[in-house]
Amino acid sequence: MLSSLFRFVDRLSIVFSRVAEFVAMALVVSMIYEVLARYLFNAPTLWAFDIAYMATGTLFVLGAAQALREDAHVRIDFLSSRFPQKVRAGIEGTVFLILLCPIFAGLSWVATKKAWRAFETGEVETVSPWAPLMWPFYGLLAIGLFALCLQLCVQGLRAYQGTAGSPKEVDI
Repeated sequence: MLSSLFRFVDRLSIVFSRVAEFVAMALVVSMIYEVLARYLFNAPTLWAFDIAYMATGTLFVLGAAQALREDAHVRIDFLSSRFPQKVRAGIEGTVFLILLCPIFAGLSWVATKKAWRAFETGEVETVSPWAPLMWPFYGLLAIGLFALCLQLCVQGLRAYQGTAGSPKEVDI
């Protein structure tokens, strides 16, 4: 039962990281377009800055769960590295499940409410001359934070089971 849940969450993390890869490509293309429009044709775009910060934020949060799955986040483990492996696993499981998971669940809840409110009110970016709708951006942030919360739960449970470590290949 738990292993199928773990595989499902791992697949979600992989899918969201693939989406983040496409967002990164769109970011690069939009920035190249902006540079060419600005410096070759003296016609800067209205939307380049908005696309840049929205795409950067989106790819960051959509890739966070996969980075956690692959143990690619920076760790400060100068104290915990001195403990036996079982103690380290217990500390990691406790921190992930008791501390970080509730924090990111709360953040994803707040982001979801913000996205819904932006959808209902038609909120736009008020400081931008382009004035894009904000709910797609907020919604992607909420999805990425929720995926990170799920991956934190899975990694915490894996730590308690003693199966944490390098991720296994997961078919998507």
